[in-house]
Amino acid sequence: MSDTSTPLTRSAKTSEHTLVLSDQSLRYTASAEWQTLFEQEKPVAEMFHVAYLVSEQEAAQRPLTFVFNGGPGAASAYLHMGALGPKRILFGENGSLPKPPVRLVDNLESWLRFTDLVFIDPIGTGFSRSLPPEKDEKGGDKASEKSGPVSGEADKDDKPKEAKFWEVERDLKALGEFIQRFLSRRKRWLSPIFIAGESYGGFRVAKLAKKLQQEFGVGLSGAILISPALEFNLLDGNSDYTLTSWATLLPSFAAAAAHHGRAQWAGATGDLAAHRAAAEQFARQTLIPLLAMGDAVPAAEREAVYQQLAGLVGLPLSLVERQAGRIGLEVFARELLRDQQRIVGLYDASITAIDPFPDRITYEGIDPTLDGLDRLFTGAINSHLRDTLGVETDLTYHLLNLETFNAWKFDLKGAFKQGFIGAVDDLRVGMTLNPYMQVYITHGFFDLVTPYFASNHLADLMKLNPEIRPNLTLRHYQGGHMFYTWDDSRQQWFADMQAFYRKAIG
Repeated sequence: MSDTSTPLTRSAKTSEHTLVLSDQSLRYTASAEWQTLFEQEKPVAEMFHVAYLVSEQEAAQRPLTFVFNGGPGAASAYLHMGALGPKRILFGENGSLPKPPVRLVDNLESWLRFTDLVFIDPIGTGFSRSLPPEKDEKGGDKASEKSGPVSGEADKDDKPKEAKFWEVERDLKALGEFIQRFLSRRKRWLSPIFIAGESYGGFRVAKLAKKLQQEFGVGLSGAILISPALEFNLLDGNSDYTLTSWATLLPSFAAAAAHHGRAQWAGATGDLAAHRAAAEQFARQTLIPLLAMGDAVPAAEREAVYQQLAGLVGLPLSLVERQAGRIGLEVFARELLRDQQRIVGLYDASITAIDPFPDRITYEGIDPTLDGLDRLFTGAINSHLRDTLGVETDLTYHLLNLETFNAWKFDLKGAFKQGFIGAVDDLRVGMTLNPYMQVYITHGFFDLVTPYFASNHLADLMKLNPEIRPNLTLRHYQGGHMFYTWDDSRQQWFADMQAFYRKAIG
C-alpha cells in the first residue's frame, strides 16, 4: 500500500466552480494539491488536500475550517463527499445504501455557505505519501550511512515508509505543520480558524485544541468533534472488571431497539427521547451500581435489574442473564433481530442486513454500515478528484488504509506505558488556554462504535469552570456514526452549525 511516485505522476489542479443554492450562487476556487512536510529542513512527505475558497477579496475575514477523518487510516473523503463539500453522495432514505452506481448531487447543505474548507488526508491515506530518502552524491541513502551489517547484506525493513507517521504524536505534529504552512502560503493567519474531525478525527481535534495553540501558535475560534472517540477505555475497555464502558453503550442499544420495535417503551410509545432518557438514567443509577457490587447484589434484586435491562434494549431475558448485564456491541448487533436472520449495523444500528451465517454461534459477518460504504465513497472521491477537479496521478486513493490502522502506535507516557490513551484532558487545557474557543460535540443516536452517551458522560466529568462551560455544546441527531447521511439530520446539523459559527466569530 505504500506505493511511490515521481513528480510526473502528480499534477496539482486549481479550478473555478459555482455552487447554486436556493438563495444565492457561490463562486469558489478548488485547489487539489500536495503540500510538503519537512524534518530538519529536509522534505519527508507530501500531504494531499483539497481547499475550497470563496471570494478571495474577503479571505482575511472569512472563516477557514480544516477537516479530517479518523480510522486511524481514513482519508477525508467521508466528510468531504458525505456532508461538508460542494458535492455529496445521494443516499437512500434515512441513510440506506443505494444500488450502484454511486450518484453525486450538489450539496445544498455544504459548509461553504459560511466557511472556506480544507480537507486533509493524513500520510498513508488518500494520495498522501512519504517521500523517498534523500540520496547522497554516490546514490546511497543518507539516512542509512551508519556502519552496515558485517555480513555485507543490506538491512531489510518491510515496514512501509509512511509508518513513522502512524503514531499519535507524529500524526498530530504533521497536521500542525500542515495547518501552519497552509496559513502562511495562503496568507490566512488573521482568518477565524476552525478544526473539524470525525471519529478518531474527533480525538485529533481534542488533542489539537491544545497543541495547535500551545506549540504552533494557531488560535482557534472553534473545534468540532463529530462522532468522536475521546477516551479509549470507554470504547475498548469492556471486561468483567470495568464498569462505565458497559453503561455508556446502553442508551444507543435502547434507541436502536425502540427504532426496530423491540423495546418495552419507557413512557409513551413512540417517544424516542423519553426512552433514551430512561436508558441514560438506568445506566448511571442502576446498571453501574449493579456491576460494581457484583455477587454482593441479592439474587432477587439482580433479577429485577436484568428484567428492566432486557426491556430497555429489546433482548431476551435469558441472554441478559447469561451476559450478567454486560452486553457488548457485537452481541447486541447479532441478537436483536436474530429471529429474522438479520444483523444491525455497528456504525448505524438502524440499518439491517441479512446475516450470512445465521447458524453459527458467534457473529462472523461483515458490518453493512462500514464495509457497505466503501464502494460509494471510493467511487465518489475518485470521480470528483479525477474528473471534476482534474487531478492527474497514478497513485491509488486509499479511502481506508487498513495497513495504517493495524500498525498505529498509541504510545503512552510514563514508565509503565499501561492503560488507555485519552484526549479529554487536552480539550480541557485547550478550552482554558483560549476561553473564547467554542467546542461542538455531536453524535448519531444509533452509533454503537462511538456512542453518544460516552461524550455526555465525559462532559459531565470535565469540571469546566462556569465561565467556559457555556462554550461546550453537545447536540446529537437521528442516525449513526455518519448521521449526516440522513437528510433530516444533515439539514438540522447544517442549521445548527451556521448558528455555531456565528456565535464563535461574533
